[in-house]
Amino acid sequence: MAGCRSWLLCLTVCAVSLLETNAEIKVTIPVGKLFTFELLRETFQNDFEPLSKLFAGRLYDDPVMFFKCNQKNFPDLPEWLRFTQRHPYDNGFLYGTPTAPGKTIIEIYAINKRSYEAARHILVIKATAEEMLPYQAEFFLKLREIEKVLPSSVQDEIKHDLQKLWDTEELEIINITNALDRGGRVPLPLAGHFEGVYVKVASKQYFSDCLLRVLTTEHEQQCTAGSKVKVPGECNFCSIPSNCITWCKTELFDLTKQATAPPAPPLGSGILEDGGDFNPPESPPSRDFFPDYIVTVIVPLILAIILCLLLAYIMFGRREGVTKRNAKTDQIQLYHHHTIHGNTDELRNMAGLRSSAPPLSTLPMFNSRTLDRAPLLRSDSPSIPLIMAQHDPYSDTLPR
Repeated sequence: MAGCRSWLLCLTVCAVSLLETNAEIKVTIPVGKLFTFELLRETFQNDFEPLSKLFAGRLYDDPVMFFKCNQKNFPDLPEWLRFTQRHPYDNGFLYGTPTAPGKTIIEIYAINKRSYEAARHILVIKATAEEMLPYQAEFFLKLREIEKVLPSSVQDEIKHDLQKLWDTEELEIINITNALDRGGRVPLPLAGHFEGVYVKVASKQYFSDCLLRVLTTEHEQQCTAGSKVKVPGECNFCSIPSNCITWCKTELFDLTKQATAPPAPPLGSGILEDGGDFNPPESPPSRDFFPDYIVTVIVPLILAIILCLLLAYIMFGRREGVTKRNAKTDQIQLYHHHTIHGNTDELRNMAGLRSSAPPLSTLPMFNSRTLDRAPLLRSDSPSIPLIMAQHDPYSDTLPR
């Protein structure tokens, strides 16, 4: 029984080691050549639920989100490598062009959005030194998107059209860049609007006559004026409309004519030459700061005082006062005003006494001082108030 358990443990360890070995992928790419690696969803589906396929026979089409691709022991990818995946149901792509020889280890983490299972793969990229092709050209494909260009079949279609334009079979794609990474604008989410892709190719053969038209003055004038560039019929080789290039964004690079870097300056001994004793500069002449003080302190203070005096005159000097206001006010209006104040005081005093009689101010006609009811007036004059008093100091001023 113990022997069976030991054999079972050995088989388990061997199976785990084989799985870990299969999870590590090694790729070799020359420096200056385009590297593309497609992350297939089927590969990660097999890592998520292998037992379900073997025993239960269940097959799932789960969305796989490649939420993390980074260089080992680093938080992000190297600067020459990019990752893209438009939708969780689409395959992901790692693409870029290595600029220096060396070994790069990429960690790829995937998560199953249905079961929240995670898988980890290791991609080892070994960049080898190789001589750069001398003649390079960069084209802009307006009707393309980066996810649709990275598959090898689409690259072959673009390469085939560019070979006809260059008039050579020795042509290689050395870089593909999304237009958004070059400062392009995000297109509208409508049919017929694309992000655009820059495709850079290189060859040992010199540029064709069609490509050399980009360097002519006539071509530059047409692009500067914004008019449509007139392309001869023999220079139009796009068999697929989406592979047609934008001529005004075409650039040619001749590495054979590039100026060599200037030589580095000679290194000295690192010891400064003797320049004599240090002579500190003389003290600056004295300066009178009193005018600056007057401008910055005294003048704003005087202005503030003037504004305060003006505000005080407006607020207090131009007020008419209570006596003057009462002298200008009609006696009937003053009587109504005093009556309203009296009624308000009466209601406040009755607020705490719920069992008291209703206030006299609610009666039709009454004298607020003698508490006697006044006789009803038979007059239609609007100048006579509704509330009259028989023995009131203001009653003498009322019309009879």
